[in-house]
Amino acid sequence: MRSKSDLVSLDHGFKVEARNWAPLHCRPAETGNLLDSAEAITPVILGGGSGTRLWPLSRELQPKQFVQFNNDWRSFFGATLQRLAGTSFAPPIIMCNNKHRFLVGEEVERVGATPRAIILEPVSRNTAMAIAVAAAYLHDCDPKSIMAVVPSDHRIDDDRRFRNRLTAAGKLAAQDKLVLLGVKPTEPHTGYGYIRRGAVLDDTNGDAFLASAFLEKPNRKTAEEFIAAGGYFWNSGVFVMRAKTVLRELEAFAPTVLEAAHVALAKAEEDGGFLRLNRCALEAAPNISIDHAVMEKTSNAVLLSLDCGWSDVGSWSSVWDISHRDERDNSVSGDALLEDTSRCCVYSNRGLVATLGIRDLVIVNTPDALLVADRNRAQDVSQIVRRLKQSNRREHAQHLRNLRPWGYFEPLSAGTRFQVKLLNVKPGAKLSLQMHHHRSEHWTVVHGTAKIVIGNTERLLCENESIYVPATHWHRLENPGKVPLEVIEVQIGSYLAEDDIVRSDDIYSRSPEETS
Repeated sequence: MRSKSDLVSLDHGFKVEARNWAPLHCRPAETGNLLDSAEAITPVILGGGSGTRLWPLSRELQPKQFVQFNNDWRSFFGATLQRLAGTSFAPPIIMCNNKHRFLVGEEVERVGATPRAIILEPVSRNTAMAIAVAAAYLHDCDPKSIMAVVPSDHRIDDDRRFRNRLTAAGKLAAQDKLVLLGVKPTEPHTGYGYIRRGAVLDDTNGDAFLASAFLEKPNRKTAEEFIAAGGYFWNSGVFVMRAKTVLRELEAFAPTVLEAAHVALAKAEEDGGFLRLNRCALEAAPNISIDHAVMEKTSNAVLLSLDCGWSDVGSWSSVWDISHRDERDNSVSGDALLEDTSRCCVYSNRGLVATLGIRDLVIVNTPDALLVADRNRAQDVSQIVRRLKQSNRREHAQHLRNLRPWGYFEPLSAGTRFQVKLLNVKPGAKLSLQMHHHRSEHWTVVHGTAKIVIGNTERLLCENESIYVPATHWHRLENPGKVPLEVIEVQIGSYLAEDDIVRSDDIYSRSPEETS
């Protein structure tokens, strides 16, 4: 374990000061010129995701919140961080899956955010657990803390109005209400949960209502009935509440979740600026949403309308809805040639997509997978992902380009006894010190400068220089420069899989399954 005072270089060049995490003695908020922590709302950004609904662009190891759309330099996650920065908000708490921690680090670095904590879940246990952990962490810092729980994979058109609604919700939360933000439906959508509006809340000028019922994603007929009846809202998954209030409600309605959260925090371990929750505590906890655990049972749930151009971008049909479309209602991203084509969603990050005489289709072209689907069946893409998992294929989990904390590698060619890869190493990053039993490697630098360690020998390689790494020899590749390092790696041997790696030193503290 590295010293907690070190400046640790994480994943995609992200640097964060390793802090002395102490769940029971919370680190004070570094608010700078922000409001006092008792007044400022603390965003709790939920960074989980399985990468199924926008497959094949999103994958298990790179779910949609980390994907960049329409040439935007920000991902949904980065946009969420920026949206919740400002004088009305304290530094955020980020909850994410352990395997996505380096992607989170990259987004934090890209937008220049300074989170109060990045809390890692080794095992996903749904929103009730994530909110319980964040509330317990915040309550120990300040019992008066108000938290705004915000998913990281949503699109918001009007950031200012969104922030204003969170502020309005904060005033209700200060009265011990559990506030949900609901979106007035524009269509009978079957991909969202619904909330039924109850009586008007006193002293809110008709702006807030009691939440009288929570309804699961309906079929088309039921959704149409909701729209016709009025008084139903889409559940945005955004909540605003006092930490002590939600802890009290969890104790009343989901005590096993709360107990597991306390144990997971008490036994959490700091690792390079992240706070990793205890795995055993999470594995023993219920897998349940905050809606089922608390909101459906409490009498303190309040509905506040949200009108800011919201979408959870939960399918390729949703991408089509929010995208700029041409005169024939096609949304296009990437290289495409459309002839006699209408109402289609076309995305390509690989090569030209040409269409002729089609309508109402989704076409997504990536380097290792092509999806062609009826746009009206876009919600069912998860069925494809399920079949990929059942077939033990890799396309559901990761792209052809394998992201690593030091950069990425991408297979270029392969045969029975050879494999060629492109390695891209970020400035200042380095691979683990490693050895292979069954393969040798030949490295050729095509861009940048490489620092090579083989056994007790160390040397620098410039562009168009190469070096041979024999099997069973300990070696390491590092980028000491200020520009990305690109290396062509030719592997030769009887076994070329990624699990033929023995590591003795990995600055990123990765477990074996993270590098398989």
